[in-house]
Amino acid sequence: MGHVTVVGSFMYDLVATVPRRPRAGETLVGDSFGMFLGGKGANQAIAASRAGATVTMIGRLGNDLFGKQFLEKFSQEGINTDFVVQDKENGTGIGMPLIDSSGDNSIVIIPQANMALTVKNINQAEASIAKADVLVMQCEVPLEANQRAAEIAKENGTLVILNPAPAQLIPNHTLELVDIITPNETETEILTGLPTKTEDEVILAGKSLLSKGVKTVILTLGERGSMLLTKNGEKIIPAFDVNAVDTTAAGDSFCGALAASLADGKSINSSVEIANAAGALAVTILGAEPSLPHRDAIESLLQSN
Repeated sequence: MGHVTVVGSFMYDLVATVPRRPRAGETLVGDSFGMFLGGKGANQAIAASRAGATVTMIGRLGNDLFGKQFLEKFSQEGINTDFVVQDKENGTGIGMPLIDSSGDNSIVIIPQANMALTVKNINQAEASIAKADVLVMQCEVPLEANQRAAEIAKENGTLVILNPAPAQLIPNHTLELVDIITPNETETEILTGLPTKTEDEVILAGKSLLSKGVKTVILTLGERGSMLLTKNGEKIIPAFDVNAVDTTAAGDSFCGALAASLADGKSINSSVEIANAAGALAVTILGAEPSLPHRDAIESLLQSN
């Protein structure tokens, strides 16, 4: 398998499951509580590793109990943490997902050490980005850190994947460095200002992102699958039918598996199908890290369909 480098976040998730989301001012009795390793960057790094890639992580943790748990887990997963800084001034990031009875989630994040990631931190990891087959980034770290990482990748022929979550406006000079962008429907609407309720609307929004300089758009549509758009056209790659329990890490599972597959030299169409399978498996288990599937489980689902 190929080499994937991830620039991204660590969030220790404090997860509550509830019958429904509470109204403003309401106290609601929940069903269960769990504590899990999470954060879009950490999730995608683990997902890529479990899908078979050699993975290096670049980011910042607090010098605290949560941070130590991440380092221990990454060691178990075989992920290189030479460029993970333990911050003495800021704590490890915290995520607070609220999951309703349908499996849908709302998440509050407190980034803490993640937002202290600097361009200097990125430059110190330049060799890891340069030798990687794929660089993966999200938006839970400062934009300037992502910008510098993408610049290094472009200078060295490393494929750049951006998962634009949490959604925010991204400058065109950054998007021009992105080979593949993987927004969901909500993120696409924020990035483009266009609706995504119908297939035609999804195509128009995807083309808007292509016009900003992105080479390939993979718009994830949940139960509808994924829309793959390039300058040569667009196609829907169908989803897998599973029983959803918790959608928290579905997008991260998708991105990690996508990166691992592309790093292994597979085609974009095959890689999106593999990523769809990984995302589907992730929604069947509660929690972020526990739900990220291993390669054998992904292959099994692919073979059963």
